[in-house]
Amino acid sequence: MAEIKDPENTILMELKGGTVTIQLLPDIAPKHVERMKELARAGKYDNVAFHRVIDGFMAQTGDVANGNMESNFNLRAAGTGGSDLPNLPAEFSKVPHARGSIGAARSANPDSANSQFFINFKDNDFLNGQYTVYGQVISGMEHVDAITRGEPAANPDRMISVKVAADA
Repeated sequence: MAEIKDPENTILMELKGGTVTIQLLPDIAPKHVERMKELARAGKYDNVAFHRVIDGFMAQTGDVANGNMESNFNLRAAGTGGSDLPNLPAEFSKVPHARGSIGAARSANPDSANSQFFINFKDNDFLNGQYTVYGQVISGMEHVDAITRGEPAANPDRMISVKVAADA
């Protein structure tokens, strides 16, 4: 387990293999950090599927509208929804999309991020400056690496629970 220096800005994501600890970056992307904490505290990310997992690229999750359905029929819609909160403006920065970084998923509109996010499996420099980076995995990346691949996978992995470390 990683040393948690700022529990209010640390996320504990429980996956099937264990805990993934994510250090949020409130100085870089305050609105995205606040949104992730708000949804985590409301339990909205619990049991949400990783609906788009591309080997050698990233694992995407966070569709709180469609991603926690038990039926794979509903999972086909995963990736199209968000939360009932307004979309967020882009908070682009010089922070790179490095291995383990957390990026805000969005549509073609840069200001359309809402609840979905992705974790980079490797350095994806081509995303730099185009998607908001707002966190970094500081421990448990091996559990991210083990997420079942697919768009969506026949039996997708899920975030069992997502909590702010200060509340855990």
